[in-house]
Amino acid sequence: MAGIFWAASGQTALAADYQGPNVDEFVAEMTRDYGFASEQLLDLFAQAERKQAILDAISRPAERVKPWKEYRPIFITDSRIAQGVDFWRQNEEALARAEQVYGVPAEVIVAIIGVETFYGRNTGNYRVIDALSTLGFDYPPRQPFFRQQLKEFLLLAREEQVDPLTLKGSYAGAMGLPQFMPSSFRAYAVDFDDDGRIDIWSNPVDAIGSAASYFKQHGWASGEPVVARAEVDGERVAEGLSPGLDPVKSVAELRELGWTAASPVADDTAVTAFRLEGVEGDEYWLGLPNFYVITRYNRSVMYAMAVHQLSEALAAARGQQP
Repeated sequence: MAGIFWAASGQTALAADYQGPNVDEFVAEMTRDYGFASEQLLDLFAQAERKQAILDAISRPAERVKPWKEYRPIFITDSRIAQGVDFWRQNEEALARAEQVYGVPAEVIVAIIGVETFYGRNTGNYRVIDALSTLGFDYPPRQPFFRQQLKEFLLLAREEQVDPLTLKGSYAGAMGLPQFMPSSFRAYAVDFDDDGRIDIWSNPVDAIGSAASYFKQHGWASGEPVVARAEVDGERVAEGLSPGLDPVKSVAELRELGWTAASPVADDTAVTAFRLEGVEGDEYWLGLPNFYVITRYNRSVMYAMAVHQLSEALAAARGQQP
């Protein structure tokens, strides 16, 4: 039945943080368009809590953007590599199957989970309902986005038949080992162990399959490289730098501006051309189509490079083991 949501907890908050016109309007929409029971939603929001810490975190002025030489050591560490190899060993069958089904290398999946949550150690301690209610009703700059995520979260809870008061995540509502937002969960998460439910919070098999599914559906090309180092020369090098993450120039066009790929890349390949401030000076790189896929997970060149280089380090460490 459309009105069934989750098993009632039987607990109602003494003071309701979320009530009034905005909540009533949202509840009316969910009732009208998605068949929820209004009294059940009102009870849920009576138990949701406005978290000032969440508003403080999302409103905090951005810290100085670290250069690559400072950003890289945060993620490429002996500990993260060693524990990643352990995670790989513990989930070898699932990772091998995900690579077979989706074409995404095991080391890339492990690296994503390693960068996002240190293999499940840091998945967030906020109730997702609190995070998304706080941001959806009390953070005007991104209210439409977070209210949409709140809608997706309620649908997710109904589809998975879980109590939305029990699920936890980051202050922004990202969930589980791979830190999926609710919309990503509903679009890409998979029941990879076929137990009848999708659990990316405590089941690494589902988390592995879901991360691989996400990459595959965003265009990951099996067996293809991620980046190519570039050599640069001439006065027009800066003209070749991509203004954003989208690949807007081809390798042939960049060659005219003084960029030369250090490894073979087809001339007609559209790439993201970028420069990083490395320990030994500027580094120039060409982000290939698979690099662009990683940026779909997090829209940052340095994030994508951290994932890629951690994946290389994991593969090397794994290969060194007897």
